[in-house]
Amino acid sequence: MLLYGKRKKSVETSEAIAERIHDGVITIDTHNDINVKNFTDSVNYSQRLETQVNLPKMEEGGLDVSWLIVYTGQDSLNASGYEKAKENAMAKFEAIHRLCEEIAPDQIELALTSNDVRRIVASGKKVAMIGVENAYPIGENLSNFKKYHEMGARYISLSHNGHSQFSDSNTGEADSVWLHNGLSDLGKDAVSEMNRLGMMIDISHPSKEAMKQMITLSKAPLIASHSSARALCDHSRNLDDEQLQLVKENGGVVQTVAFSSYLNTEKHEARAAYMKGIYEEVADSLGIQLHERSQFGSLTDEQKEAFMENYPKVINIGKELVADRSDAPEAVNVSDFVDHIDYMVKLIGIDHVGISSDFDGGGGIEGWSDASETFNVTLELIKRGYTQEEIEKLWGGNLLRVLDEVQAVAKTLS
Repeated sequence: MLLYGKRKKSVETSEAIAERIHDGVITIDTHNDINVKNFTDSVNYSQRLETQVNLPKMEEGGLDVSWLIVYTGQDSLNASGYEKAKENAMAKFEAIHRLCEEIAPDQIELALTSNDVRRIVASGKKVAMIGVENAYPIGENLSNFKKYHEMGARYISLSHNGHSQFSDSNTGEADSVWLHNGLSDLGKDAVSEMNRLGMMIDISHPSKEAMKQMITLSKAPLIASHSSARALCDHSRNLDDEQLQLVKENGGVVQTVAFSSYLNTEKHEARAAYMKGIYEEVADSLGIQLHERSQFGSLTDEQKEAFMENYPKVINIGKELVADRSDAPEAVNVSDFVDHIDYMVKLIGIDHVGISSDFDGGGGIEGWSDASETFNVTLELIKRGYTQEEIEKLWGGNLLRVLDEVQAVAKTLS
């Protein structure tokens, strides 16, 4: 006599669920810095470079959309400073277009709208979008916002590390010295111009007072392209609860950033102190000079270029050296990152939170150290109980909604 028991239902593992969802949603990282030296015929993003972002690593990690950043450091607020910065900005715009139109048009395409994003992803290609970190190179000519828009820029921050002609920076908190007490008159006009053009206003670097003024003046939602929760990590680059609530009321989105020192101060400082010695040893062995982040503004262009080229090499070798060391302090990791997502989702709701890395600009944490590890973020979200619909919003749905709303406002204004 044969006995037949009930067949057990197979239970899908967290990894399998995460893989299915990760493959099914559009994944958008809103902040990846670039070096124009990596956009040439011989060295470019079609290769698996040591950069944290490139096409092979995006493919490996299932990252669909990379916002490539036109970043310019701060210099004197005068015509000569603006002109020099303009040259740098134009070189980065041109590099991004070169990637999409000449180097790898069969692999990546520039998107200007949410419909573009969906169409390009559906075609099997990766997506590039352009954000501008620091409006400083625009100078004092507001018509340059239109020029940047025509070149593909879809968000701009009005300042970076240092007060610009448009806006005070969060860095003023260090010495309580402010240039405009928020926005300058030019900055207020810039908000109106960006609304008119359909460009998202990025509040990640400007001061809190400037951010509040932008919220008041803007007729469209704003974004924080790469910031986290100040309640969990007290850094001036993060947003406090009042700012987060203002973003919610405005209908905007905060793109949580995987930047170690903006996520967990205690863990970051312990690890950084330990790794500093390791990196110095590596740099010395390679004959490379390292610089502190705080020194970057005082470096020559040649020193900056050498640093940007050599820094990834030093970091990668250093990480390999300590991988098996039991005495190394724990690194800030994906769990710490998702703690910030959890906090902001609970405070302001799932519709107002997103994801960014600041790769190749100082970002990267254990578990999401480059684009090839993007899946690990989705896996952690699954482990925390987020649904596919919620993950889709976090990974890009919210950001595309804001872009749509900003562009819709522009149509009413024109």
